[in-house]
Parts: sequence; structure tokens; C-alpha cells
Amino acid sequence: MQFVKSKDLKVGMRLARPIYNKEGVLLYERDSKLTAQGIASIANFGLIGLFILEPAEPVPPMTEEDLEFERFQTMSVFSIQEELNHILNAKKQSKLQIIADRIIKNYGHLDKKINFIQNLRSKEDYIYKHSLNVAILCAMMCHVLNLKRDEQLPTILAAIVHDMGKLTLPPDVNLAEPTEETEKILRRAETGAYELIESALSEGTMVRRICMQSERIIAEAKEGQAVDMKCITGAMILAVADMYDSMTAMQLEGAPRSEVEAIRFLMDRPECFDAQIVRALIDSINILVAGISVELNTGEKALVLRGNEDNILRPMVLSFRDNSIIDLDNRENRDIEIIDIMKTLDNRYIFDTESLAKAGFSVTE
Repeated sequence: MQFVKSKDLKVGMRLARPIYNKEGVLLYERDSKLTAQGIASIANFGLIGLFILEPAEPVPPMTEEDLEFERFQTMSVFSIQEELNHILNAKKQSKLQIIADRIIKNYGHLDKKINFIQNLRSKEDYIYKHSLNVAILCAMMCHVLNLKRDEQLPTILAAIVHDMGKLTLPPDVNLAEPTEETEKILRRAETGAYELIESALSEGTMVRRICMQSERIIAEAKEGQAVDMKCITGAMILAVADMYDSMTAMQLEGAPRSEVEAIRFLMDRPECFDAQIVRALIDSINILVAGISVELNTGEKALVLRGNEDNILRPMVLSFRDNSIIDLDNRENRDIEIIDIMKTLDNRYIFDTESLAKAGFSVTE
């Protein structure tokens, strides 16, 4: 499975994820082949891109729980969109707590990990879908950490509204290519949103603190600096969930990062992301489970045979080179590491015809 930007879609490509319309009605099922009309429709939807199956790749299995997760995402995002716009226009909340309670009911009491399936996004709905996913992750992490409702609820509320300031930005502000000026505009928008959050929500003061502290944590992590303040638990949870979804979701610029890359980023920065909070994320979602194909630092490709609950990045794998079994948790294999999840299962060479043509070579399409 690969992520393909909308501009690069081709007729005949097969969908790895279903496509729904704004009412949650299924338009294109998994394994559907793209047609010229379908590509035109996708362009009209404004989708950033699609997850596409490779030519010989079978359709990945999806459990009923996976399908329910996608349905929940599809239906909930419009409630969030309506509520955030209501708060901005009416200066008060309407159904925010109902939305938070629904998320907690569905994902705040689970006693097992789930497959966290990233949803399709457009520039117009990116903030709403990001907010929903972050709220779902926060609900699961709060449960793993055994937080009481008076800590859990404001954390979920903060997850839903934490990016609300971006909705007030002028349309010509491009966050994908930040400048000093756009950063100033963004800060002003976020400050205004935080003030509105505090006045519009009954739990506004706590929600504002969670949003502001989590923003500080992420900013310090991106700059490679240690967080020099004592943060409340909700803020640390929100920061981890926000960072994970931001890295692994489809992005306005560039391709999404893998789950392994995101987890390693979080684990490698304990001065910013609390290790116990990161562990709660790992205990909430499936990452390196049996059947995942990975790349090793030895240059080999391998298949995960058995996950490792104690050290998620060191599972037992089967080498494709010689069918040998490598337990990365054994001390004798300590120099072998997983670099990343395999980007493609297709071993055919792909030539960059554009670069060849620029270099003066004759290229036949």
C-alpha cells in the first residue's frame, strides 16, 4: 500500500481505503479501480491523496472493528466541524460535551489495542479530521493510564478544540510553507481561539491550559529543546496524540510518515514526551504486529512474526533473504534494528523518467 497524491493518480489504480461522501455514504469500495471519472470526482472532493494498492498486492483484511472505526470517523467528523464553527460564530458551545462523551463511550473504555486507520483528508476538512483522531487517541490513552473522568473529559475536549485557531486564518496563509510572518499570524489566531475557549466552555480554563501547554511541548520537541516547565497530564497526553497523528496522517505537503518513525520520534525525546504517556499510546494501537513487512539496518527486508510488548521496536522477524528467524530482542542481535516499515512491496525498478530526460537521455514513456 502506498500514499499517492491526487495529482499523481492514474486510471486503473486500486483503492486501499474506501471513499465516503460528506453524508457518510460509501462511494467507492476498497479494491475499486480508478476511472477517469473517478479521478475527476476525487479532485472535486479536494482530497489530498489516496492510499493505493500496488499492482500485485491483495486487499488487506479488515475486521468488523476496523470497518466500524472508519464509519465512526466518517460520521463524527461532521459533528466536530459543525460544533467548532458554532463556537467560533456563537461564542459558546452547543454539543461539544456530547461529542466528547461519544468518543469516550466508544474508545475510552477499550481493553485491547485497535488498528488505528488513518482517514482520507482534504485541505477543507483536515483540521476537523485531525481533531477527531487526536481525541480518539487521547481517549484510549486516558483509559490505559486509568485517569478519572475529571481529568479525562477536559483532555478530550481540548483535543477537539486545540486547532480551532487555524480555522480563523486568512485563506492566503500557507502553513505548509511557514515564514516568520505566517508564524505571527498563527500565534495571534491561536491566542484568540484560546481566549474564546476559556469563555465558551464550562471547563474552559483547564481546557485552555491543556491546549497551551501541549502546544509548548510540541514546539520544544521540534526545536530539539527540553520542556522546562511542569505540565499537567492532559497536556502531555494531547501533545503525544497530536504529534503522532500529525506525523502519520496524509499531509498537505509531502507523504505521511510511518507509525514506526512516529513512535521512534516520540521515544527518542523523553525530555519532551513523557515515557509513560508514550507507553500508553503504544498500549492503545497496533504498530509492529505479525504480518508487517519491515526494512532492517542491514539492508535486509523482513516480515514480523511476533510483536514485542516490552520493546515494540524489537520484534521477532523472518528475513526474506534466507528465511532465517531473527529475534531482535536477543542480545546477540542488538546491532540489528528496524529502520522503517517497508514503503513498497513491489520489487520492480521504477525509473525517474523526468530526471533522465533532464540529464539528456532519450526516454520513451
